[in-house]
Amino acid sequence: MKKNDQDTPLFNFETASNKSLEIDKIKTTNVNILLNRVRLNQKRTQNKRIVFSIILAGLVSSLAIYFII
Repeated sequence: MKKNDQDTPLFNFETASNKSLEIDKIKTTNVNILLNRVRLNQKRTQNKRIVFSIILAGLVSSLAIYFII
């Protein structure tokens, strides 16, 4: 005679294969796209710093000329 608990397997192979399929469906991000985005952000921040320093230098020099005259 068979026991009732013997009919149910402890490890269901169908769910394991479904999980592996789900892992394969996960989208991966291209590393080159991320690196290009970082480079573009670095260029933008560098350009902002250059513009800010030029404006600051112009402001300081114009104030110095104003006080001298």
